[in-house]
Amino acid sequence: MKNFRSHFDFNKKERNGIFFLAVIIVGLQLFYFFFDFSANDSLSANQEDFARLQRKLDSAQIDSVNSKSALKPFNPNFITDYRGYLLGMSSVEIDRLLSFRETGEFVHSAEEFQEITKISDSLLFVLQPYFKFPEFVTRQTNNQTNIKTLTFEEKGDLNQITSSELTKFNGIGEKLAERILAYRALLRGFYFDDQLYEVYYLKKEVAEEVLKRYTVKTKPDIEKLNINEASFKEILGLPYIDYSLTKKIFQHRDRFLRFENLEELQKIDSFPLDKYDRIALYLEAN
Repeated sequence: MKNFRSHFDFNKKERNGIFFLAVIIVGLQLFYFFFDFSANDSLSANQEDFARLQRKLDSAQIDSVNSKSALKPFNPNFITDYRGYLLGMSSVEIDRLLSFRETGEFVHSAEEFQEITKISDSLLFVLQPYFKFPEFVTRQTNNQTNIKTLTFEEKGDLNQITSSELTKFNGIGEKLAERILAYRALLRGFYFDDQLYEVYYLKKEVAEEVLKRYTVKTKPDIEKLNINEASFKEILGLPYIDYSLTKKIFQHRDRFLRFENLEELQKIDSFPLDKYDRIALYLEAN
């Protein structure tokens, strides 16, 4: 018996050695278990796992919507933080919607709602049947789709359009209407139809709808500044001219004493040639 026990009697050094050997063996087993030696197979598997996880998340999101909130028809323009959470939207998606609404604009369709919030197709599929937009929005959308092409004489004057007339268009709220009128005032009146596209936050397709019914019929009478006599502050205050361009205009004027004609502007380094026709509305060379 003594001889048998002696085989299992170890001193401190031997016990430490056995312990570290066991740690190494376990470590090698874990490494073999978790490390995938096939890079291509791993990449493909990871992609499949990610797709499977995304489907599970979408499914869980839909289940969450159905379990947390008995859906009833609602106007998506008035979703609050809490309501958005109940509907399965993320905080980022809710913030996108709230930021959009702060501009004074409204969402007018399910497609526009997804474009703004970036919600998934699966969540939109669940929510879309419950979206309820005001009747005038639906009616207005249909009317704009079926609107006939108007002649110049039949169109309204873009320089006379009012805020109330602008808000009748899908995609223009009160704040955006005010911004359009403020920009028109800054320009001292629209001279070209396509100046409407320059209004911040006005979508191109919305501007196109406005221009189907309105056009510049009365050109503004703009008093031009003499580029050879105007002060730095006066030129800086003109539309389409920033501080950098104003500085270059005066450097050119100081170097050559005067502009012989306005076309000399186009010789200035980095002059915005695409804006020459706009800038020429406010300047002359005498």
